[in-house]
Formats: sequence, C-alpha cells, structure tokens
Amino acid sequence: MVATDPLPITMHQPVVISPEPIEEAMRQLQVCNACRYCEGYCAVFLALERRSIVTPGNAEYLSNLCHDCRGCFYACPFTPPHDYAINLPRILSEVRRETYSRYALPAVATRILAGNGRLLAGLAALIFGLLAIGVIATGNGARFFAPNEGPGSFYQVIPYLLMVVPALAISLGVVVLLTAGGVRFWQKTRGSLNDLIYPRAVISATADVLGLHYMTGGGAGGCNYPEERPSLSRYFMHMLVFYGFLAAIVSTTSAYINEHFLEILSPFPLLSVPVIFGTAGGVAMLVGTCGLIYLKRQSDQEPADPEHIGMDYVFLVLLGLVNLTGLLLLGFSDTAAMGTLLTVHIALVFTLFLSMPYSKFAHFVYRYSALVQNRLEDRRGIVD
Repeated sequence: MVATDPLPITMHQPVVISPEPIEEAMRQLQVCNACRYCEGYCAVFLALERRSIVTPGNAEYLSNLCHDCRGCFYACPFTPPHDYAINLPRILSEVRRETYSRYALPAVATRILAGNGRLLAGLAALIFGLLAIGVIATGNGARFFAPNEGPGSFYQVIPYLLMVVPALAISLGVVVLLTAGGVRFWQKTRGSLNDLIYPRAVISATADVLGLHYMTGGGAGGCNYPEERPSLSRYFMHMLVFYGFLAAIVSTTSAYINEHFLEILSPFPLLSVPVIFGTAGGVAMLVGTCGLIYLKRQSDQEPADPEHIGMDYVFLVLLGLVNLTGLLLLGFSDTAAMGTLLTVHIALVFTLFLSMPYSKFAHFVYRYSALVQNRLEDRRGIVD
C-alpha cells in the first residue's frame, strides 16, 4: 500500500475544480486515494491504491475500469455541497466519453455521431434509399411488395452482392477501427503491447467480462443503480444484451456457413441454428435494451453525465430497433411485407455497424483493455 498524506487538500488550500474532465478526474482521484473510505468497493479503488500519483493516462484507465455502480458516490462524505465536491461516477463517465472520441479514427466522427439520434436516423434513411435504388436498378421495384417464398427469397428482393459486399466491407472496417482505437488506448495507459499476450491476465479479464463481474456489487446485492438501494436489475439487463449479442453472432456465423458451405439459402427453417439463435438473441436484446432504457429513466441523475446518457439512449434505441425489425422480418417473411421489412432491417443494421466505432458500443474495447490491465497489475504489480 502506498503511503500518502492524510488529505491532499487542506483547509488552507482552496479547492480548484477544473473545467477539463481529465484534470478534474485526477484531482478527485487524488482525494479518494488519500481518503481510502471506499477501499475495496470495486476494482477502481484497488487499482488507485497502487498509485502514489494519478497521471492523465491513469485517469483514462481508471475511468474505463469503472462500471458506474455508484456505490462510492452514496458512501462518500465529500460529495457536493462539500468543498471537495467529489462525484467520482460522474467525472469518470465524462472521461470515458472523451476516451471514445480521443482514440477513435477519425476523432471528429465521434463528436458528430455519438448521441446524435437525428443524424443516425438520417443515415438510416439514406441507406434505405440507396438500397431501394439498387433494388429498382436491378429489376422490378414491385418485388418490394410481392410475397416471396422459399429458399433465396431475401435475395430476390435485395441482390446478393448488394447485401453481402457492403456488409463485409463495413464489418471489416469496424473491426479495424475498433482495434486501432484499442491499441492507441493501451499504449497511452499501459505502454507495451507485449502485455496483451500475457495469457493469464487475458483469460481472467475475459472471465470478468463473461460474468459481468463488476456489476454484481461484489456480492452485496448488486449495484447502487438506478437508486441508492442495491439492485441486480442493471446486471440482468446487461446480461440479456450481452449474451443476446453473442447469440446473434452465432446466428450470423451459422447462416454464413449454411449459405456458403452447405448451399442452404435463407430464409431458414424455424428449427435451424440461425433462426433459433437469432430469435433468442433478438428477444434477449430487445428486452435488455428496453429494460436499460427504463432503468436510465428511473436512475439518480446527480452521479450521471448528461451527455453520456444521451449517447446511451441513442445506442440502445438503435440496437432495439435492429432487433425489433429482425423479429418482425422473421414473423412476416412469407408475406408481402417481407421486402420492405428486409430493406428497413438491413438499413438499420448497416447504420448500427457504421456507428459502432463512434457510439457507446466502443466502450467494450476500452473497458476490456482496462480489465486486462487490472489483471496484469493484480499479478505483476506496477511501478509508480
């Protein structure tokens, strides 16, 4: 444990609250490191205690290690209106939001897209229009409204190349951009990329992610979210979204295998792997996104960053619409509505993927990186 002064700010020193989130986070974290009242509350405070000073890179790392459980806020004796004005969940949320922009490529895209629901709605409408033009240019536009049945009926509406080629290009671009942002973040907060291949830390961090370990409140009945009383509701809603997303990946992968290796064209039978996992994942994500939106509306706003909340809402609504239209497409795949539903669904999916490197989705990359670093420190320690 690092020895520190009892408090970094005395009665003879005025408290200077910085308008810059990074600097303000550093100030608040130094106060927390001296106080130690919240010692052991979560991984943030254990990682903080390994440091005698807090650097900008430390502040970014700790902010992404924070899961916004808010237990520290309700326990802290120095929250506003105290002169120290400690509101760690809010300032770390602000730093996280800045992280998404600082390490994105290009950074300006996050400032433009993140939380801009109208712009994303316009982008979805534009993609829908381009798809419609492509459908009309490749044949009779009336097939939008004509019943299409049997294998390959999706491609009778939107040609294979028009659907698959942009999807592959966008997916590859998303992976490259998110990876690049994660590498830049790691270099700033940790340094050596060799640490990323330390197997035990990676396995432990992956287990933390799969179990949403830091959303359970350390066995104390859950997070202090949406209110001061501990609750597991946020944990369960995140579980639905996270594992629903994994199920959707399984569905998409199995559909690709069916079409390209087994020569089985979509739409697939109800009891096929793509449909079972796609339906389960879609329902789970739809319930989870609606639940998280409800919890956000009920949550205490004092420890929250308003701009981050706006970003959350936009991402959750878009993700929910993708799953809603996907489920509707499954239910009406043999009707005259199939062509329109398919085009709307594909337009929303493309919009979601195009926005991923610049939306709340990017938090997964930075949080996972922070969890790996935390596990490395657990095993190796750090040098201040």
